[in-house]
Order: sequence, then C-alpha cells, then structure tokens
Amino acid sequence: MALPVYFDHDGGLDDFLSLLLLLSYDHVDLLGISITPADTLIEAALPATRKILDLAGRSDVTVAAGTLEGLLKVARDHPRAGAIGTLTRNVDGSIYPSARRVPSLRLGLAHTVLAPFRPNNRWSRRYRIAEWDRSTERQVDWVSGSSMLLRRTALGQVGLFDEAYFMYVEDMDLCTRLRRSGWEVWFSPELEITHIGGTATAGKRRMTLEHSKSIYIYFVKHHARGWRAVLRPFAWVLLRLRAALVSWRRHER
Repeated sequence: MALPVYFDHDGGLDDFLSLLLLLSYDHVDLLGISITPADTLIEAALPATRKILDLAGRSDVTVAAGTLEGLLKVARDHPRAGAIGTLTRNVDGSIYPSARRVPSLRLGLAHTVLAPFRPNNRWSRRYRIAEWDRSTERQVDWVSGSSMLLRRTALGQVGLFDEAYFMYVEDMDLCTRLRRSGWEVWFSPELEITHIGGTATAGKRRMTLEHSKSIYIYFVKHHARGWRAVLRPFAWVLLRLRAALVSWRRHER
C-alpha cells in the first residue's frame, strides 16, 4: 500500500532534491505540494516545482502557494472583516466550495431533500454559489473553518466557536454571529490550501448523524424562534431521515 505524503517546502535546493526522491519512490503517493516562502522567493519556487512535476509525468499533483502576510494584507484592506476564508482545494486539485450562502428556510429545505439524490440540483448549486470560480475576492455569508483568519476584536465581541456543536456547522454559526454583530465575512484566493477531508470521519455512521444534529442545532438557534418553533420536530425528523438515507447509501457503519 502506497504511503500518502503531502509535501511542504520553501524552495531551497535540498527541497527540490527531496521532491525528486519522493517522485522516484513507488511506495509513496504524493497527494499535493505547498510552498511556504522562507529561504527563497515564492515566484521562483512555484514554476520550478511545477517544472519538476511535469518532467516526472506528475502534472496531476496540485501545487498550492500563498503567504500568510498576503492574507493579513486582505484583513488590513477590510477592517470590518471578522473572518476571512481561503481558497481550498481537494486532493485531486478541484476547488472545494469553502465559501457559501447561509440558506434560507426554503433553500435549506430544497438542498436537504434533493442533494442526496441530485447533488448538482439548482438549489444546492445556489447554496454552494456554484457559478463562482473562487478566483476573485468577495464578501460572502460564511467560510469553512478548515482555513480561516479571524479578527481578535470580533471574537471578543461575539465569542468563540459554540461548543454545542460536536463537529460541523460551527463555522457557519460563528460567521452568522459575526455578520449579525456588524462584522463582514470575506473570501480571498490570496492564500491557497489543500484540504484532505474525511480522514477521521469517512465511513462512520455516527459522524453522518452528528452532521444532521449540528444542522438542527443551527436551525433552532438561528431560525426556529417565535412561531417557527413549531417547525422543530419536523426539522428533526427530516434531518434524521436524511442522515439515515445518506449513511445507508454510503454503506457506513
């Protein structure tokens, strides 16, 4: 079985030699590469890395680049930004929709019901903002907690992640609280990461159920107040049925 490796380097000569060695090993599965500028300039390290991959016939390997300083500049340019999300790629190089809309009740219901059967339906596409290629900076409703820059002043006002969420949706909850307190949520492609998702949760029925529980907690906290409280039992049953169906289709245990 091949050993999965994600390689981060700063463009030094020893790093390029290490990359050549990794590419020569049959027992290594190179998942992706990131470049963190330290001893060299990222402008030179990026094309050199891609050239080595091309020569080795591994142009399929994703190379991510960017600097924290660049992301900090985005924060300085937007002083009301409480949270800034980054460009996130899957291991295969495709872009993960890390910045999305907070769905209305209607949109959320349509996405919940249709996504397990037709992931590319128009409601789910609207929720993911599928028409946007993530190549531009823009204000959004929420960004993924897999990679976000948070402003200390904003957190001091709205608080940290809500511990009521065991996993999932806590990032959307935090961004919702930030926006309701007058802060902005931004997405920027200035920094790029590769997110290896599901390493601790894949194939586990419990985590699919936890996902539905987290959605319900968010619904009750932000949507099911006043007369809408009568919708809580219906939402709970619908979310649990959806989780059971998704778990069954994935053959989870």
